[in-house]
This record gives sequence, C-alpha cells and structure tokens, in this order.
Amino acid sequence: MSALDEVSEGSAPRQAVPVPVPVPAQLALATAYDRITATVDGLADADLLRPTRCRGWSAADLLFHLVCDAQRALVALASPADGPADVDAVSYWRSPDDPDEGRHALWVRRCAAAFDRPRGVVRLWTDTAPAAVRAARAADPSGYVATQGHVLAVPEFLATLVTEAVVHHLDLAPDLPGAPEPDPGGVAIAVATLDGLLSDEAVRPADWSDVDYVLKATGRIPLTEHDRLALGEAAGWIPLLG
Repeated sequence: MSALDEVSEGSAPRQAVPVPVPVPAQLALATAYDRITATVDGLADADLLRPTRCRGWSAADLLFHLVCDAQRALVALASPADGPADVDAVSYWRSPDDPDEGRHALWVRRCAAAFDRPRGVVRLWTDTAPAAVRAARAADPSGYVATQGHVLAVPEFLATLVTEAVVHHLDLAPDLPGAPEPDPGGVAIAVATLDGLLSDEAVRPADWSDVDYVLKATGRIPLTEHDRLALGEAAGWIPLLG
C-alpha cells in the first residue's frame, strides 16, 4: 500500500474526486445537431420566420447557413488531406475577417427565400445533418481534412463544427419558446475554444455561466460595466469569434 492509500487511525476514507472526461467530438457533434433538429422540427412556417441573434437572419436563414456547414463537413470528411495541420480548433478561428461576409449573409437569405416554404429548409437540414454525423463517426481520427483554406486534424475539425453548432443553436433560440438548451458536452467544447482565444492572461468573470460566456464572448449579448471591469483589457478583444 502506498502512502497515498494509507488512512490515519480514526480518519474517514478520502472520497475519490471524479475527473471530468471530455466528450468525444463525434458524439458532441451528433448531440449538437440533434439539439438543433429538436429546436426547429415541428415549427410552423411563421415561427421559422422569427428573428435570431444573427442580425438580418430569420430562423430559416440561420438554419440554411447550418445546412451549408453540414454540407461542408461532408465534403471535407470525404476528401482526406495530407498533414500536417496548419491550424487547430482554436487557431482556426483566428483567420482574418472575411471581406465578403456581408455578401454571404445576403446569399444565405436569398437561398432560404427560394424554398416554397420555410419548412423546406428544415427538411434539407434533417436530411443533411445526420449524414454529416455518420461521416464524422466513420472518419479516421488520426487523419486530416482540408476546409476553408486550412488543414486540420479530424478531431480538431469536428470541434470547430461543434463550436459553430452550439453558438448558432443559441442564436436560434431566443425567440422560439420551449427551445431546448445546447448539450453541456458541446458547450464545454465551445468554452474550451473561447478559453484558447481569450489567452492565458485573461479570465472570464466568475459570475458567468458557460452559456453566458458563449453569448458574451461571441458578442451575442453586450458586456455590462461589471463585465468590462472584471475582464479589464480583455474586454477589448470581444467578440472572440463572429
């Protein structure tokens, strides 16, 4: 018996402290996409036209953007790339701002509006998202993929998809009563991403929940004066990702 295992006479045995086990990215992606499906499935067309936290986008517009993300995942996972990776799940988000972002936002709106009914976007999502999840489960975890001009290890790529899914799930939800919360495993991956972007020199305010952190660090909810005082110089770095 080692010294760590010994218990002094009359003392209570030390309780084991559970060690958090990270959720595998494949499982986190499946759950994140399932929660988005649960948010939009069954909505009336009028509800899919409700506004979201993404300025100028309705729920149908934002869901179409997520469809594009799932389609991009399918292409990337079916097209293995040679390593090494040039970015990981954190540095991927440090890419320069896209000068065509406004043009993309308009394109998404036009594409979503081209469906006969907003429900058509939901049908496309429910066909595409499970296929992306199956491709993620089948992907070689030691392999690499190319996307958006970068090469990432497969688990790192999946983590970027989870982060985007969690953020956009929160974007969908505010005007949709009864929408489910994102899964904690996916939120943990998004939080780890934001921690990496925030840097070791800054610490998020202690009174922020994980969901508060995601919403505030991505600019979805404005910082309060208390937040700015707690963050100090780091307040000027927000939003950490768009």
